[in-house]
Amino acid sequence: MAKKVIKEKTRELTPREIVKELDKYIIGQQNAKKSVAIALRNRWRRLQVPEHLREEIMPNNIILIGPTGVGKTEIARRLAKLAHAPFLKIEASKFTEVGYVGRDVESMIRDLTEIAVTMVKSEKTAEVQEKAQELAEERILDILLPPVHRNRQADAPESAALLEEENEKTRQRFREKLRGGELDGRTIELDLPVPQMPLMQVMGPVSMEEMGINIQEMLGNILPKKEKRRRFTVAEARVILTHEEAQKLIDAEKAVREAIQRVENSGIVFLDEIDKIASSRGSSAGGPDVSREGVQRDLLPIVEGSNVTTKYGMVRTDHILFIASGAFHVSKPSDLIPEMQGRFPIRVELRSLTEEDFVKILTLPQNALLKQYCALLETEGFTLGFDQEAVREIARTAFEVNEQVENIGARRLHTILTTLLEELLFEAPDGLSTKTLEVTKSMVQEKLDSIVKNRDLSRFIL
Repeated sequence: MAKKVIKEKTRELTPREIVKELDKYIIGQQNAKKSVAIALRNRWRRLQVPEHLREEIMPNNIILIGPTGVGKTEIARRLAKLAHAPFLKIEASKFTEVGYVGRDVESMIRDLTEIAVTMVKSEKTAEVQEKAQELAEERILDILLPPVHRNRQADAPESAALLEEENEKTRQRFREKLRGGELDGRTIELDLPVPQMPLMQVMGPVSMEEMGINIQEMLGNILPKKEKRRRFTVAEARVILTHEEAQKLIDAEKAVREAIQRVENSGIVFLDEIDKIASSRGSSAGGPDVSREGVQRDLLPIVEGSNVTTKYGMVRTDHILFIASGAFHVSKPSDLIPEMQGRFPIRVELRSLTEEDFVKILTLPQNALLKQYCALLETEGFTLGFDQEAVREIARTAFEVNEQVENIGARRLHTILTTLLEELLFEAPDGLSTKTLEVTKSMVQEKLDSIVKNRDLSRFIL
């Protein structure tokens, strides 16, 4: 019950609270955080308004614009955990225009629906887990203690009752041992259904999924299900049987209906690399630009609102929130087709990271890079530390290389730290003479200065 209360609370986070959560992992970019926080809160607000107005409130889709490595994808990752709603992150460059070999844009809605169904079934499973464990326990006891045949002779009813009472006492003793884990190592046999072989996808202009046909399920219902007897320990069997019993207790049709409702009302699609499908306006007609515009035109009805056929039924996309992102190095947001631009009214520019930002990225977030490397080496019994001057020198080096070679944002810190700690990461498992190291500014300079100064070398290494 406590779990459910916590989940409901996180669903209703205020924009300020959402930004505060994002601040734990992402440095700076306050404008982008505010925009996604307001968009996420608006999903909840829309569900609170009167029904006649609810259908009229359309989501304000967002485009995040900024160079690589400034936090666009990280915002999406963290938003997915905060949303507690069906969330899909996908690259726009994966799609091709209808008629070409590749993924069509409608597949993103099918993927989102699949995520929602899995999410709802997982929640329903958690609700019936206790009951499922009890039923699984009874099945294991039936295998360990087969039911005793009653004495059907009319002249000995007392013997039958006595035998049944004795069997119940024995069963109770075994139940206590089972719950105490005393029987976990014992081996039992289970009859489990043989998994079906995946069917080969039929390549054609219209896939079976688009037609709403799931051939695998159709054949599964017609053909007899095969079972195979396998051996498991009681501990393994308990997990398998609990899952089986939970699936029986769940109303699958109700779960699917709830999942589709969640997708339609609170689903979020994060469309990364949208700049890759923007065609540069100065180019001549033809070539890849035609295909890029084709993908945009296919994407347009999905973003505007249409019905998409999935194996679970029809899904409306009118109220799904789309958040797009792109570096837009070569193209500009204005290079998208006008209709697509109109469907992404909110545009947020993420700024390039400064040297001071790098210092904060290395130390402040809960998943800070320095914390990650210290934790990795701790598994070898090695204690790693960085003094403040060393941290500033690493940040300065990363910023300098970004300026001189190519700006890849915070990702440069990964290459810098890997180069800096390469020898230590290699030697640590074999046992070094000392088990502690405090990285200093002079160590960082000694290891990296020669590479940074040699511009050709830094292109390949850093």
